[in-house]
Amino acid sequence: MAETFDVLRGNPTPAAANVIRDSPAPVQDRKDIATSAEPASAGSFRVLLTCDFFEPGFRAGGPVRSVAQLLDTTSPAIDVTMVTRDRDLGSTEPYSGLSGRWAQRGTARVYYLDPRRLRQWYAMLRTLRSNRFDLLYVNSLWATSSILPILAAQTRIIQVDRILLAPRGELAASALGVKSRKKRLFLRVWRPILRRLKVYWHATNPHEAQLIRELFPWARVETRRNEVSLPSEPIPPERIGSSPRLVFIGRINPIKNLATVIEALALVARPVTFDVYGPIEDRSYWTECQLLAQRLPASVTFSYRGELTPDAVRSTFARYDVFIFPTQGENFGHVIAESLSASCPVICSDETPWSPVLRAGGGAVLTDATVATLAHQIDQFAQRSEEDRLAARRAAGHAYRSWRAETAGPNILDRIRLTVAER
Repeated sequence: MAETFDVLRGNPTPAAANVIRDSPAPVQDRKDIATSAEPASAGSFRVLLTCDFFEPGFRAGGPVRSVAQLLDTTSPAIDVTMVTRDRDLGSTEPYSGLSGRWAQRGTARVYYLDPRRLRQWYAMLRTLRSNRFDLLYVNSLWATSSILPILAAQTRIIQVDRILLAPRGELAASALGVKSRKKRLFLRVWRPILRRLKVYWHATNPHEAQLIRELFPWARVETRRNEVSLPSEPIPPERIGSSPRLVFIGRINPIKNLATVIEALALVARPVTFDVYGPIEDRSYWTECQLLAQRLPASVTFSYRGELTPDAVRSTFARYDVFIFPTQGENFGHVIAESLSASCPVICSDETPWSPVLRAGGGAVLTDATVATLAHQIDQFAQRSEEDRLAARRAAGHAYRSWRAETAGPNILDRIRLTVAER
């Protein structure tokens, strides 16, 4: 099977290509292409897709995997050109061999941009201006990687017929509360610009669709859950041990609410092991978490175990009894799907679209994710026998199997293509 990336400029395969998974689509030999992306085939639906971070990076979490799976599941009728940064979230070093280059990922062409290099901007724009796109798909409301392409489309610097905007949880109350004054001022300017353009909105669940319509009453919203590359069957659960093993996997920042978990554990009387995995995105918040961890009783064994590559997440979840995740808001929650796919139940806030699945056997939902309520839920779980915890893991796997069996239907890009074709 071909490697996921093939550089379109120069002969060597980038070193970064060796650390990411294989693409389900074969990569053709592109040695004859010198400096630019290959033009779209005649009659194809041409999409320009932008996002801040992409493979081989992984620190930005679920959106990276969702976009990757989106590319893998588009029909042959769609031709995707993508622009992303040349480095991972929080990294000062670019991916080896990819900065300022076009690379082939399956059938999509990806440009890795260093925003500080004007020469790269020029090379990228020269290629984009030579094409006309049926759709511009941006993956943020606030990011520069969304604002600049939309302005470029408005001013006809690039030729775009319509725009698809995915806010990816940015309209949740918890997200809007961060730098709220700045965001309100921005929306005053940005809202009329979006209204004048031919914009569709991508909501990943009905609640997000409602939030979009509240702020943008005229919005044309397409609701389609994120794509996942997870298998249809969960990892079969096995006995783990006599002492309950708890885990947190996610980016360490206030939104994910790790500090609340640590505070709750201080109130749990029974012996438990709690391991934390994930990139430290907010250093001051992590310092707060470490100070809280120092006050934990001897009955709680706390460890930070560093970052996980995407291919290690499911196997890691399979070694634990329960995933503790009182997040302040997720528009999808890819990590919850990964936990359930490893037959690991989830204790979660009700700020995700997963509440029905968790209530159906996948875990527990906290309508009030305070320290006290979370501590009570963890304490109840810790009381369970080893056999009962194994039964809970089987139930989580069953809940995942039922969710995964739902009819997928066309992904969001094909849905827009079909919508346009019908008009």
